[in-house]
Amino acid sequence: MKGSLIIVGFFILGIVCGLLGWVPALGENVSFLTLCGLLFCVGITVGNNTELLKKFRHLDPRLMLLPLMTIIGTLTATAIATIGLPHRSLTDCLAVGSGFGYYSLSSILITQYRGPELGTVALLANIIREVFTLLGAPLLVRFFGPLSPISCGGATTMDTTLPIITRTSGQDFVLLSLFHGFLVDFSVPFLVTFFCS
Repeated sequence: MKGSLIIVGFFILGIVCGLLGWVPALGENVSFLTLCGLLFCVGITVGNNTELLKKFRHLDPRLMLLPLMTIIGTLTATAIATIGLPHRSLTDCLAVGSGFGYYSLSSILITQYRGPELGTVALLANIIREVFTLLGAPLLVRFFGPLSPISCGGATTMDTTLPIITRTSGQDFVLLSLFHGFLVDFSVPFLVTFFCS
């Protein structure tokens, strides 16, 4: 829990520094390169752990269905939540839900198709999903098992939420988390575009 709070604290500190103008705008290239560096470090960790690769070969094939279950579960919950949002159409809500935590892409696509208001809702919804995973991973594992933070993290499980998932679920779930994040991430542009159009 302490590690999750530190991560969220740095995120909030970054927002405050940006708002107060203490740090010049760095642009998306710096963020992208930083993310690439983090993924490179995760790759080194995975590559150095030969036992992890052996365990992936012996992984239960049913676990490969986790990305599909995450997509179906998220869209089902989003459709149910639409009942409480009568001013929004089902397709608007499903487009927002189809972001799966991938706020940078989904909010841009939704803004292009449906306007800045829904794009902002998508941005906030996806950031909340990521922050909830970062903060709630220990509790999710305790009450729902080691797969729950992976499913909760959605598309973020191969990058930003991977460290907390590794710490709470265990090293055995690193490759599953990467596989899950890749497939869910890959579905975002298709599903968001489908529901927006």
